[in-house]
Amino acid sequence: MTKGPLAQLGERLNGIQEVSGSIPLRSTMFQVYILHSLSTGRYYVGHTNDLPHRLQQHKSGYSLSTKSGIPWELVHSESFESRSQAMIREREIKRQKSRAAIIRLIEGR
Repeated sequence: MTKGPLAQLGERLNGIQEVSGSIPLRSTMFQVYILHSLSTGRYYVGHTNDLPHRLQQHKSGYSLSTKSGIPWELVHSESFESRSQAMIREREIKRQKSRAAIIRLIEGR
């Protein structure tokens, strides 16, 4: 008699317990990031909770706001525990409206 998939899974997990407080599969951290266009020299500031996926979108032309600047490189990122914190920081950077301010941030000054 063959066992069903759930029974097989139960046997494989026998003795394994779920640990409360374990790290979730998907990150709940949010990043504010700055991209630099290698073709136009322009900078782009954004935020996301999945930086690798968002970078792929920018690099593939999926995002209309960055499509014309391909190729892009990540030059700066900061992590935050909540989306609201990341959005506040993104606005702080954008409010400066200064290329020099972004360069100082990237260079760590």
